[in-house]
Amino acid sequence: MLLRLRAIPGLRISENVPLAAHTRFGIGGPARWLLDASTDAALAAALEILRETGTPYTVIGGGTNLVASDEGFPGTVIRYTNASIEWEIPSDEAAPVRLSAAAGAVLQDLVDRTISAGLAGLETLTGIPGWVGGAIYGNAGAYGHSIHERVRSVRILDGPGIRILENAECEFRYRESVFKRHKDWIVLSADVKLDRGDAVKLHATAAAIRTIRDEKYPPAMRCAGSIFKNLMLADLNEAARAQVPEKVIREGKVPSAYFLEQVGAKGIARGGVKVADYHANLIYNEAGGTARELRELIDNFKQRVRERFGIELEEEVQYI
Repeated sequence: MLLRLRAIPGLRISENVPLAAHTRFGIGGPARWLLDASTDAALAAALEILRETGTPYTVIGGGTNLVASDEGFPGTVIRYTNASIEWEIPSDEAAPVRLSAAAGAVLQDLVDRTISAGLAGLETLTGIPGWVGGAIYGNAGAYGHSIHERVRSVRILDGPGIRILENAECEFRYRESVFKRHKDWIVLSADVKLDRGDAVKLHATAAAIRTIRDEKYPPAMRCAGSIFKNLMLADLNEAARAQVPEKVIREGKVPSAYFLEQVGAKGIARGGVKVADYHANLIYNEAGGTARELRELIDNFKQRVRERFGIELEEEVQYI
């Protein structure tokens, strides 16, 4: 198998790679092999070999929302690292600008480049870590907007072939997409539409958002941002709805942090993993934390909220 993989152009192979080095939590044991595919062809060829040989594998992106096991992964971890960002500005100033961003592009790079070019639509995503592919997969968003609002279509690798899904086919919802239910569909790129804007004003908007975000989630903090998804007020049981103060409801959603705070989550620590003193939905690796400690805290908080409010919290993070 290894000889066949090494013959693929555009594929970089690394052995016994600690996943802690490729996740924002800084947690995770070694992957037997890490494959970085820089082209569509390299990714497709590598996956074909892994499937033919029955080699266990998993596909990841930038590792922002990933909790990797302390034992690592005994098979192959593969990433699509194409980071290209391309666009054409039409002569008609009233026409939206279409842009294509590869899944391996850093989301912040995409945001920064569009702002500098005076293209509006992605500025509220500033400060969200990770790659474009992960942002599409989890429908990343903040400050009342999500990336799906700007997506025209998504280009995916579906088994041996490449196809394009229009926005509606991606089934975007709050922090959800069809890709979470079809793990074998791999995002290659997204075609997005942007409006003309004022670069100075866009910079100002992004800078204000970045200041707030960095105060809440310092760039050096080893965390995934919020651990749990917020909840739709309409989906809560009657008893839970009755306990939610109107002032905490935003755009029909109730922050998970509200429920977590009620069950005493703030400041709790387990080993090297801790909950922020100022934000009950922020768990971070303070010093030498493990995936086991993190998972124990997550499971404990889900149980507390379930017993107190009769609702089930759902993680934003994914597990290896």
